[in-house]
Parts: sequence; structure tokens; C-alpha cells
Amino acid sequence: MLTLSRKLHERIWIGENIIIEIVEIERGKVRIGISAPKEVPVHREEVRIQIIQELREKNNENKT
Repeated sequence: MLTLSRKLHERIWIGENIIIEIVEIERGKVRIGISAPKEVPVHREEVRIQIIQELREKNNENKT
């Protein structure tokens, strides 16, 4: 894992078309903005876990 330090409004580029920007730092919380092409899925971890769980459940239903 690459770990970087950034200040408010500084950006990180991933490849040629994904940008992560620090948009707010307040009371121990950091808000980030993500610019990515529509075909690149961007999810919070808890949403990603839910999507994976739903896909597994759907696959299990199709097997029976």
C-alpha cells in the first residue's frame, strides 16, 4: 500500500483519469472528492461489502 500525506485541496492522481482531492479536514475527519470516469465504480467500503454479499446471494439462488 502506498501511503501519502496531503494538505487541504491537494490532489492525488491515479493513472491519467482518476483524481482524489482533500476537500475538507475538520475535527479528525477528512472528506475526499473523487473524479473518475463513469465506467470506474467508486464505492465506500461498507457499500462494496453489501454489493458483494448481494451478488453472492444472487449466485447461490441461481445454483438451486
